[in-house]
Amino acid sequence: MQEAANKERKQPLLVLVGPTAVGKTQLSLDLAKAWNAEIISGDSMQVYKEMDIGTAKLPLAERQGIVHHLIDICEPDVAYSVADFQVHCREAIADISARGKLPFIVGGTGLYVESVCYGFEFNENGSDPAFRDEQQRYAEEHGAEALHARLAEVDPKSAERLHPNDQRRIIRALEIFHLSGEMMSAQLERQKKESPYELCILGLAMDRKVLYSRIEQRVDQMLEDGLVEEVRGLLERGVTEDSLAMQGLGYKEIVMYLRGECTLEAAVELLKRDTRRFAKRQLSWFRHMKDIEWIDMGENFHNNLRRIHGIIAGKFQVNLEYTSNQSFLDGGNVQ
Repeated sequence: MQEAANKERKQPLLVLVGPTAVGKTQLSLDLAKAWNAEIISGDSMQVYKEMDIGTAKLPLAERQGIVHHLIDICEPDVAYSVADFQVHCREAIADISARGKLPFIVGGTGLYVESVCYGFEFNENGSDPAFRDEQQRYAEEHGAEALHARLAEVDPKSAERLHPNDQRRIIRALEIFHLSGEMMSAQLERQKKESPYELCILGLAMDRKVLYSRIEQRVDQMLEDGLVEEVRGLLERGVTEDSLAMQGLGYKEIVMYLRGECTLEAAVELLKRDTRRFAKRQLSWFRHMKDIEWIDMGENFHNNLRRIHGIIAGKFQVNLEYTSNQSFLDGGNVQ
């Protein structure tokens, strides 16, 4: 009877989400070591090779021996979609589990993470190349903000989620409405929101002023680390300005500077502003997700860590063999 129950048990899946610069990276390493986990990047931009600085990709030497998945898996000129991520992430989860490890998704791309957590089914709704071309020409003639305003008129929730620079996804949302008469946001809300996994989702938050200060510091560090040179190198290698990868934060703004459309100072200020707005959208997305246990990163970190371990142990109480932190499970001190 116990054997039958074990077979019916869902696969445990640990998830850590939160806005950019909130502190996910270091905490993920600590948790991965404590719970014998392998990390799956839940970031839509870290899949791209040669895009390290602008995506805040953790260097291999700093990963502390923790295996990371879905990083550097496609070329910058390839369009990588949420459906692609869902397939690859499911494969990674199965692979990690088969080797007796705990799958651990870490990232801030809400739709990507949620699509895996709750098994979203994507209806492609067909395509209309002529309509796409028309929208692209409209954006070229009137600007990204004007195209974004078009989406806001027919699907305000999707417009709130998508950055004006994300033209490919904006055009896709417009195309879905054009073809089906239904908003993309409505299709997402209709998803069953039941997980095929035994989920433990942790969400990180902090005071907005502190978060914004951390964002600005991160941008300054990216510039010191060579963000301009990274973007220039991508352009020189033939990655086009309108590719999906180059629409990411940190790339679009620096391209504007390299094209002579603004000063470096103006590009940096624009990047800081856009990143603050992105963090706000991330929090808005995650606040609407269910099952998240929120952790305030402004509180005592030691107490936070004990609470986090307690949450994970409670969620995975029948799966404690995944943890290597026996001192915690035996009532000892968390290091």
